[in-house]
Amino acid sequence: MNELILNIIHRPEMVPEYAEKVTGHGKGEDLGRKALLTESLDIFKLQQAIAHKNGLKTTIQMTYASLFNDEAVALAKADHEKYGDEIATTLLGLPCKEFREKYKTKDFCIWMFDIETKKSIVDDVFGKFYERFGFYPESTGSYYMDADLTNYIKEKYPMVKCAVATCWEEGPKAYHTCNNSWYTLMDGGPWAPWIPSKVNTHAPAANEAEDSGIVAIPHLSRDLIACYDGNGSNFGTHPQNVLRGMVYTPGHFGPDGTYSGQEYPYLYNLIDQYRYQAKFNNGYCYNMQFVGPGWMNKMGRWDAPYELLKASYEDGCAYYGQLKKEGKLIDMTMSEFADHYRATHSYTTPECALWRDIVYGSNKQLFWYCDPYMRACVNMDQGGAIVDLRPYAAKLEWPIGIGTAHVQECAYPFLIQEKYRAGYFTHYAGEGTVRSAKLRHNGEEVDLCLCRTHAHFSEETVDGKPARRLTLDPVDIEFSDCTVKLQTVITFVEGESDIRIDRNILAMSDPDADIEIDEYMVACYGTTEYPEDMTPVRLYAHKGSDDHELAYAYKCRECEVPAADCVEAVIPPIKTSVCLETAGRDAVGYYREGYAFSPMFTLGYKGKLKEKEAFTTWLKLAREN
Repeated sequence: MNELILNIIHRPEMVPEYAEKVTGHGKGEDLGRKALLTESLDIFKLQQAIAHKNGLKTTIQMTYASLFNDEAVALAKADHEKYGDEIATTLLGLPCKEFREKYKTKDFCIWMFDIETKKSIVDDVFGKFYERFGFYPESTGSYYMDADLTNYIKEKYPMVKCAVATCWEEGPKAYHTCNNSWYTLMDGGPWAPWIPSKVNTHAPAANEAEDSGIVAIPHLSRDLIACYDGNGSNFGTHPQNVLRGMVYTPGHFGPDGTYSGQEYPYLYNLIDQYRYQAKFNNGYCYNMQFVGPGWMNKMGRWDAPYELLKASYEDGCAYYGQLKKEGKLIDMTMSEFADHYRATHSYTTPECALWRDIVYGSNKQLFWYCDPYMRACVNMDQGGAIVDLRPYAAKLEWPIGIGTAHVQECAYPFLIQEKYRAGYFTHYAGEGTVRSAKLRHNGEEVDLCLCRTHAHFSEETVDGKPARRLTLDPVDIEFSDCTVKLQTVITFVEGESDIRIDRNILAMSDPDADIEIDEYMVACYGTTEYPEDMTPVRLYAHKGSDDHELAYAYKCRECEVPAADCVEAVIPPIKTSVCLETAGRDAVGYYREGYAFSPMFTLGYKGKLKEKEAFTTWLKLAREN
């Protein structure tokens, strides 16, 4: 079908984020300030009018504060009746006079409260919603919904079927660009809708037993290169984020005071890039737009006047509206989308994205893969290296909030993460995390990370199971006395927790040369830039009943085992086992311990390759126990 499915979500946020500081003009804090409430409600009405003008229905997420406002409630009821908008609730927008008086706190992130307070807040919000509308909502959300919170909501309010549940890569990069003040640390989750597991929101459910009962959607659809390389808050289908990222051409005021001439081709290219993902997902693609009223306040924002903030929202909705008129877009409410998603996806259906750079116009290309067992990123600018890997197979329990080990930070841990653990390109000493290969010949060595290429996506069948395959353009590797044309093929089999990599030598200038290949994975674990204690890690080289075991102690030790069955690392702090296996010729399995300045571990296989031969490895993930 290749139709873009769109969720537009509005919230009558009576006390918009940041807006009290902006509209207060130096006055003391007053969450009930009439000017603030009036402006916020006016902007909500404007957003609704813009969407409806373009033939788009919305989901109205009522904040707790808005439930005490008769006009906001009446507006929601009227638009539900006239336009078919869904009336939902959100766990954003908690701060208001009534909330502060009861909970005696300035906290506003639902996932950061202790579990009993979370339950109390949910009951207050849902109870007030029922009081105002006579029914309970089918959709809810927040910046993040931790598993304990979601499980409670589903148990107490089983009609809830959809929730905004995470911000894609809203982690340290965003934290740093907010002057280290925005404590929403949630890297490592899906970028597109998924069914969360009961034990960890970021990890998709693998079966009915793991199903939390809701369909989760991300908070904004983001640029899968720009947001990975830099601050996610600058590059998304949130029109005002595009203004903040300065990826637009501003307009100007005419003699009559009207504002015109603004252009933002990046925003349209980003929407189209999401439409393009239907090629890799059986004709399905998704987008969401979620803009609180504070982003369109009359004082302006990000050096953009109110007129540009308003115009960007009008133009964004107009683009969606035109796509709908052309039969290329379906607008749905959140609950409608949840039903559609469950009707068209199985638990093991992966989400794939073959993404190209649309900010700087480079040839960079990333492939993202997400299923119940992993989230992986393959970087074609580094020869098809895996540069991000999250082991969802572990289904790691990660309680969030006051009274737990993680008050603010809810990221799903990585094994490989090139931005926080250097990747291939490192300082003068040490190694960064990456999954790649090296070729050696007569004392010379070339890492495939240095060989830029591009990938082609296909759907295949492997042993009777559907699979997604990346076939990379061949690269030429030049040694002083031999040139090798090598092609990499990366395969993800649906329902299995491994990544198969085939290295095929298509041709050599010296057909008799024997090339050494070193397939390696440098890894660690963590959620930020800062190293974790590696001493719980155990390294193994298995051969038959013989386990060559090493307890990590930062001593640079190595072990090589010819014809090893597999090489493995067990990481108890994240309950993860990762191993490499091979079917390559003359294979020698090895592991290597890191040291304090480079606290990584390496798993790998060395082998031999001649012309027309292939060397195959599997990277396998599992829960530790």
